[in-house]
Amino acid sequence: DAETGVCSLPETSDNTASHLPASTVVPAVRYIGDPMCSWCWGISPALKEVATYCQKHGLDFSVHVGGLRPGGGDAWNSSFKAFLRHEWENIHRVTGQPFGFSVLDEAEFNYDTEPACRAVVAMKSLRTSSQVVLAFFSSIQQQFYVKGADPKQPEFYRELCAEAGVSYEEFIKVFLSPEAKMATLQEFQDCRNWGVRGFPSLLLERDGRVTHLASGYTTSAALIEKLESALTNSSMSS
Repeated sequence: DAETGVCSLPETSDNTASHLPASTVVPAVRYIGDPMCSWCWGISPALKEVATYCQKHGLDFSVHVGGLRPGGGDAWNSSFKAFLRHEWENIHRVTGQPFGFSVLDEAEFNYDTEPACRAVVAMKSLRTSSQVVLAFFSSIQQQFYVKGADPKQPEFYRELCAEAGVSYEEFIKVFLSPEAKMATLQEFQDCRNWGVRGFPSLLLERDGRVTHLASGYTTSAALIEKLESALTNSSMSS
């Protein structure tokens, strides 16, 4: 949505949970997105600053995938490609993030976001550092939006694994496993159960309580201001 900076999920029944599945001792910022969500690419630089802020201030930061278009299925026709081009051009104007548009020249393409999300889940199982996972998430975005490569293809991740310091062979074994596919679907469901209805979204978990910090594109300064306000309010109410 050009007005809100949100890539919205289809309407579903509201099954909002009041708790995230794993509570932490320290306050935790949860980023929920999809590597093939264009507004998530737009907010990528701001997220890196938020993650750095969290690291400096002793806050937990984690990345979760919500599944914007799992399975894809949108007809790859002139209407859909024109929609994507318009969205990407607008996001570039608003955020300054680069787009290559070359994927729009493909005769056929299934905009299935599950494999890219599954790649993030696979990386999380191999690397516990949220900084590495967020950088990997961003690298998928760069490879897709700027270079026009297809995240559904295993070879897409060879260079990205090298950048992350992960064995490509080890990664692919996890990426293609039934366990990773099931874990990815579970993460999609978890995000919906948390009340997330669009990407990018950020949540704050503290003392078992969850606060929605932001949904849609915003700046790092605005995100950090909301985070500090939420932490202050939480401290006052505890």
